[in-house]
Amino acid sequence: MSDQAVLLLRKQLKELSRNPIEGFSAGLVDDCNVFEWSVTIMGPPDTIYEGGFFTAHMTFPKDYPNKPPGVRFVSEMWHPNVYADGRVCISILHSPGDDPHGYEDASERWSPVQTVETIVLSIISMLSDPNDESPANIDAAKEWREDYPAFKKRVARCVRKSVDDM
Repeated sequence: MSDQAVLLLRKQLKELSRNPIEGFSAGLVDDCNVFEWSVTIMGPPDTIYEGGFFTAHMTFPKDYPNKPPGVRFVSEMWHPNVYADGRVCISILHSPGDDPHGYEDASERWSPVQTVETIVLSIISMLSDPNDESPANIDAAKEWREDYPAFKKRVARCVRKSVDDM
């Protein structure tokens, strides 16, 4: 299974380097390990994340594409759908099949048709439109709902820090 994963990840990397997608760039953390990627996501235009350059690491399992990668922001991130340790929580990154908690349909969860491109575009969409109904970061979701000016100010600090860290 690992050989298939290596071939697929190399193909996706080659495709992204040939045809870059607006809004992010991707590459390997270490040229010797195709299972560890570094992605830089530009804060989406017309959002409070605009102007930021947020780095995340994608860690692919050996049985990719049957199982989803883990995605974790290395850059500081304040968002309802990002855990305090930077892990991204969106439906397409949840293991395939039925949700044991009953929050998501199986069709919303991981599917082997997902690619690095579709994952990152989903994360960009998440930055534009947080889901505060099922938050990973309860404090960020609470602030988003109850004190948006404070939420916006904290995100602005993250944006500035992401630029300073470049």
